[in-house]
Amino acid sequence: METKLNAPALFNLSGRVALVTGAGSGIGQRIAIGLAQCGADVALLDRREDDGLHDTASAIAALGRESIKIQADVTSGEALTKAVAQTEKDLGPLRLALNAAGIANAEACEDMSEEQYQSLMDINMKGVWLSCQAEARAMLAHGQSGSIVNIASMSGVIVNRGLMQVHYNASKAGVIHMSKSMAMEWVDRGIRVNSISPGYTATPMNTRPEMIHQTRDFESQTPMQRMADVNEMVGPAVFLLSDAASYCTGVDLLVDGGFCCW
Repeated sequence: METKLNAPALFNLSGRVALVTGAGSGIGQRIAIGLAQCGADVALLDRREDDGLHDTASAIAALGRESIKIQADVTSGEALTKAVAQTEKDLGPLRLALNAAGIANAEACEDMSEEQYQSLMDINMKGVWLSCQAEARAMLAHGQSGSIVNIASMSGVIVNRGLMQVHYNASKAGVIHMSKSMAMEWVDRGIRVNSISPGYTATPMNTRPEMIHQTRDFESQTPMQRMADVNEMVGPAVFLLSDAASYCTGVDLLVDGGFCCW
């Protein structure tokens, strides 16, 4: 039987340019490297140009792919517009974007300061909005199809037992619904927008020695009885950014070890 199906080619990102925010560590770093493994050239954005961003760039260079390092604050629309322009100048038309920049902290709601609430919201929610806005403007301008994936959290779907983080939970719920709204605004102009909601993941922030007791709680509360490895976020991101997900937009993909089933 003759078929035009070529499943492996659906995940091939060769010839495409990606921008990854939060590329200096954690989930953003691993996804940036994964995109390069699939053939993409990658602009690496982080608010600090430190060893983490350098390590990401070095890993991509070892794969024979191109990358550029951009130090920028995602709370600045002007900085993001310049970052996208630099990406297109140095690497080519932007086709893919993965927005992973974000922070987390905890405080009882009644004790939380307005400054703590607002600083997290500015990065986690406003930063995603500004990133998507700058990325989509470029994609719409050159008229090619584009795909954007935002890193949300299962904390935008459920309330984490024992964690006092009302601002974080609200920010991630906002990212999920904002992604769906953008998906519908741009659906007829060739841009897909989706989000990924990781469960408890073994990032450097969650594996500090002082976190060991809380980490054990995370594992026991998860049906799969473990935290996710950071690399387990790469496959879902490649899928949603690639042609393999060409009929997916407005999707929030839970990658949580079954946590939200309980």
